[in-house]
Order: sequence, then C-alpha cells, then structure tokens
Amino acid sequence: MCGIAGIYNLNNLPVSTVEVKKMTDAIRHRGPDGEGQYVDGSLGLGHRRLSILDLTEAGSQPMASADGNCVISYNGEVYNFGELRQDLEEKGHTFHSQTDTEVVLNAYVEWGTDCVDHFNGMFAFAIWDKRCQRLFLARDRFGVKPLYYWNKGEHFVFASEIKAMLTLPQFSAEVWPEALNEYFTFQNIFSDRTLFKEVRLLPAGHTLTLEKTKGKTPIVSQYWDFDFCSSELSMAEAEEQLFDLFERAVKRQMVSDVELGSYLSGGVDSGSVTGIAASVRPRITTFTGGFDLSSASGLELGFDERDTSEALSHHFKTEHYEVVLKAGDMEAVMPDLTWHMEDLRMGQNYPNYFVARLASKFVKVVLSGAGGDELFAGYPWRYYRALGSTDKEDYFKRYYGYWQRLMGDDEKKHCFTPEVLQAVGSHQPFADFCNVFNGQSFALNTPEEYLNKSLYFEAKTFLHGFFVVEDKLSMAHGLETRVPFMDNDLVDLATKIPIAYKLANLDKTITVDENQPGKHATYFQRTGDGKLILRQTMRRLAPTRVATLKKQGFSGPDASWFRGESVDYVRHLLVDGKPRMGDYLNQAFVRRILEEHLSGKVNHRLLIWSFLSFEWWLRKFLP
Repeated sequence: MCGIAGIYNLNNLPVSTVEVKKMTDAIRHRGPDGEGQYVDGSLGLGHRRLSILDLTEAGSQPMASADGNCVISYNGEVYNFGELRQDLEEKGHTFHSQTDTEVVLNAYVEWGTDCVDHFNGMFAFAIWDKRCQRLFLARDRFGVKPLYYWNKGEHFVFASEIKAMLTLPQFSAEVWPEALNEYFTFQNIFSDRTLFKEVRLLPAGHTLTLEKTKGKTPIVSQYWDFDFCSSELSMAEAEEQLFDLFERAVKRQMVSDVELGSYLSGGVDSGSVTGIAASVRPRITTFTGGFDLSSASGLELGFDERDTSEALSHHFKTEHYEVVLKAGDMEAVMPDLTWHMEDLRMGQNYPNYFVARLASKFVKVVLSGAGGDELFAGYPWRYYRALGSTDKEDYFKRYYGYWQRLMGDDEKKHCFTPEVLQAVGSHQPFADFCNVFNGQSFALNTPEEYLNKSLYFEAKTFLHGFFVVEDKLSMAHGLETRVPFMDNDLVDLATKIPIAYKLANLDKTITVDENQPGKHATYFQRTGDGKLILRQTMRRLAPTRVATLKKQGFSGPDASWFRGESVDYVRHLLVDGKPRMGDYLNQAFVRRILEEHLSGKVNHRLLIWSFLSFEWWLRKFLP
C-alpha cells in the first residue's frame, strides 16, 4: 500500500522533480518506508512506499519496464499476481522483483489498457507510456483505493489524496457548491465531485487516459460494474460455493511479507474473516474498539461490543487488543481526523481512526469485514422502502426521499446562505441520485428486482463512501486494510444469489430511522432478517458464536454525548466561537438544529456530526 502523485503539463513545460517531491511529501504517512520521483519532460510521477511485498530495493517505485518505455506509480495489492506472473513469463516477460507492482506493469505492456480486466484486488495506479506519450490511470472495480485528479487549463494533476495538490502553486482550494449541496443531502457524494472545486474522484471500475496528441481532455471509461440479478442456484449450491469462495478470498488476501492482523468486532462479517484467518495463522492478532457508556442512555447502552469480540477471540484463539473511547476523544481528534479525511463523506468515523491507530502499533496489514452488508443485504429496512413502487420513476422518488440522510431539498433555502444558494444554482441532488443507475436496465416487475436495484445502489454509494473513509483513516497510520469480501469471484457469486436467500420478509415493510442509535441491532432483534445465507454458511466456523451475531454498527453514543459531555465543545465550535461555516450555512438554522437536539425533540446526531466536520474542514483547508 502506498501513495501516488503526478503532474502532466499539457503546455509542454518541464515538470520539476522538486514539485513532484513536495506532492509526495504531503502524503508521506501513506508510505513511510521509501520514496521516489520520475520525470520525463512535461510528465512527472511520484511515489511513497509502504513495503508489504518484497521489502528489498527491487520493489522501489516509480518502476520502469524492462525496455524503459513504461513507468508505473502504483498503490494497492493485486492478489492474483502469482498466477498472472506465471502467465506473463510464459509470454516472454522477465521479472526482477517479487512484487505485484512489476506484474501490473508487465500486464500493461502485454495487454495495454485492457490489463485491468485481469486484476483481482484493490488498486489505483498511473502508467506513463513513452511510446505514445500516454498517461493511463486506473482504479479498482469496487473503489477500495482512491485516486483524485484536477484538470485545469494547462495542468493535469493526480494523487492518492487531495492534500498533495495543495502543495502546487497553480492549485487554489475553494468550496465546490454543487458538492456541498450533495454532501448536506446524502452525507456522501454520489457524483465524482469533491468539496474541493474542480477536483474529481475517478469513479470505481474506471480508467482515465490522457494523450496530448489527441487533445487536452482526459477520456474516462468504465471497464466494470456490479450486476445484481438472481440466478437459479439452489440454497445448498449457493451455500457450498459461498463458503468455498469466501475461504479462498481470505487466504488469498493473507499474502504478505510483514505482520498481518484482523479487525474483530461483534458482527458476523469480521467474525467470519477472523475465523478463516485464524485457521491459517494461529494466534493471529485482532483488534476492536469499545466505548465508555457511563454517560450514555437508552439504546446507546448496548453500543459496546467488547464482550462479543472477546468471546470470539477466545473461540478463535487470537491475540486480542482493544481501545476504549470516551466523549473527549472525539473532540481531541477532530483536527487530525479532518486533515486525513479531506474528502468528507459518511457518518461518525472517528472510532475507526482510533482502532486503525491501535492496529498500526502491532501490524502493517489488517483484514476487514467491510462489504458483507452490501453484498448480502445487511440493511433490510432500507431496501424495503422500494417495495410497492409502481415504476422506475416512483422507485427513484421513494428511494431518493429515504437517502436524504441530512436534510430534504426544501430545507436548503433555510440552511445555505444566499451566496451559496446562488452558487448552487440549478443543481439538483436528485439528478446525482438518478445518475448512479446510468447504464442499468430497469425491468422492475417483482419485489426481487426492486431489491436488487437497491443493493446495486448501496454498493455504488454507501459502500464506496465507506471505502474512501477507511482508506484515509488506515493510511493515516501507515496501515493497509484489506477487504476479503470484495474478491472478484466472491462478488460475482454474491450478486447472483437470489434475494430470498438473503432476506426473509419480502412482504413486510419495517421502518427504522437512520438517526436511531443501535438501529442495526434493534432491527435484527425484531426480525432476525438480513444476510440469511451468510449467517447459515458461516455456521461452519463457529455455530454458536458467529452465525447468530447481531449487526451493531461501529458508532459511539454520540446522541448522548452531543447533549452531555460534548455540549460545550459543540456549542463553541458551531455557534459561539464565530464559526467559519457561517460563510456558507445560515447560523440561525444551525442554532435551531442544535437546540432541537439538546432538547431531545429530534435526534440530529448525523447532521451535527456533518456540521462539526465541515467546520473543521474549512479551518484546515481554507484557513
């Protein structure tokens, strides 16, 4: 795992090595083990290395092909690199390292831009092809690794993190009003925009090609997409294939020349990953986070999963470590957290930051259970919102109404300042919502077809947003997070498993508020629904421990803390201390939201978190 950056001057002016080095210095945390720069006239590539495979100098980057015509700067892991290497050697390619980087590079030499079709893993890379003066960027199928770019005038710039671009004199940080509108609608960004004006995130499963001889506009192309559609597999066949592919995926992703551990929460996803990993590597190191609940109340009293994770650790015989978070920990970490996050999306994520920091003290690679919910329907109360739709337009309307997690469009005129409203103009987040489905066929005749479309949507948006967050928070500590559920073969199977094997209550609609603390566990206790086949299959690992675990969600008791121990901090930052966000958000609106939450009338924890995040974002990036 590493950090990459680069500059392509479209006006033919030479790139300075010093300029490239400044970019990679800004993301040194992603690769503390080494650095490198490569310059070829108007093209410059930079790299920061986190050594995972082949720890020798042979793995240094940027790396050139045998004939010197192609140079790569690469971030990620391609887990089928061994098979690909053998195939490429049979085709006449030679290798000088034991890295997957060299395999990716030779795959490009052999197959050109179609090389991405051969990779099973997580990656973001840039290849400079001298032969045709082509810059080629690619991002993995699922968007596990990020890749940002800025194309303005005579300069094309890319990097693993936007902060690398801040070092360039030609780059000026501004708020992108349309992205701000998206964020305060979805608590996420569904388009390729970011809060930084004109900085885009290359979509998952896409490549970007830029050749000056063919124009100064990059060509962005999609090479892969999810395809949720039920097959005719029997339950027994699906179970057998699922366990086989899951076991292969975990073992495949355990390849490493450095220490490797696993997250272990109280859920079936991380429990299943740890169960397989522990069978391969006895006494594997595991990590979890808990919360001081002395000031929590109501449903939040069940937020601490340490008892369950400790029981799983005992069952799998892991070496287990925990971190316990208190209200003040959020306040202390917000400046650093926001600096590393930079691309705001998703909800309260500071617990993930602390657990990643804990893991980084023991290992350089950690396995995660991310993806299990999105592939196997772990959020039933969301999908059922689509049931009863009469057609595609009605489905869009219903589901969009649900995914306005922070505020509805009618509230924007109260939230945004007149200047922001004018800058937002005619932009409609509903259009961004609908565009998620571009290229999808819509045969919506049965409940199963509606639910599969909802699974597609969440994989493209909610899961993708989580991956962006997880990458930043783990790499902040020089830690590589791997996600076995996002193995190519496993995903291909999961997307074809019939809905009836994942969900039981197709004829029922149960409402759960996204702001509700402990909604995951509450829903499961009421229904026992969601991820049915995954739970049934994982009984092979630990029948009494894994299969019946409730989904909790890794979130602190923020609703209580915002009203209690953190109230002075929240008031000062958002209202009393001359907040920077007053230039963008109506302070009367912010004050009303805060007072409603403090009075207990409405649970606004998601919106208050986004206010805090945006305020710190402005302080860190637009001082």
